[in-house]
Amino acid sequence: MVVHVAERVASAGATRVVVAADSPLIVQACQNHSVAAVLTRTDHASGSDRLAEACDLLGLQDQDIVVNVQGDEPLMPPELVSAVAQLLMNTPQASISTAAQAIDSLTDFQNPNVVKVVCDQAGLAHYFSRSPIPYPRDTPDQLPQPAPLRHIGIYGYRVGFLRQFPKLAQAPTELAESLEQLRAMWHGYRIAVHITAQAPGPGVDTPADLARVRQLFGT
Repeated sequence: MVVHVAERVASAGATRVVVAADSPLIVQACQNHSVAAVLTRTDHASGSDRLAEACDLLGLQDQDIVVNVQGDEPLMPPELVSAVAQLLMNTPQASISTAAQAIDSLTDFQNPNVVKVVCDQAGLAHYFSRSPIPYPRDTPDQLPQPAPLRHIGIYGYRVGFLRQFPKLAQAPTELAESLEQLRAMWHGYRIAVHITAQAPGPGVDTPADLARVRQLFGT
């Protein structure tokens, strides 16, 4: 699956695609399929920390831009990867870029497992939350208008920011919401948000998810 994700991301036009893994078995599987991979430490607290180490191992420059696609996201559209990278290139005031899509279900809007994001007029994130935001005070049984936004877990980063991120203290909002991106915002870093009409398919978290994806790909 990791190899498939890497090959899919490569079709987005990335200059370079590298798998960062903490297991020699994953690195070997990638090498067997001619996919570049680096072996990182096993003690990283988060994926962002692992990505920061990978940037150092690859000798990337602070001004370089990387997009982090999780290895359990085989249905991530290549076009979305490209759009997130391009947004960060075009938004010099942001250190991070990500994606979101309109929510059309009140159930999803109220579901704490669906992370919401509110943006300003420049398309920069105001806040991310598991709570329904913005909260429609006068019509709590309806979706607010314009439509609220569901956060999609794909990120672009400036490498210089990634090198700073592991040194940042955790934020109270991050701990309360269990959302790592709030640490960056707490410390004053800006996040640009790409609004997409094409949501990625679900990730693979269970054997049932894997079976469904295999069926989609005919394997």
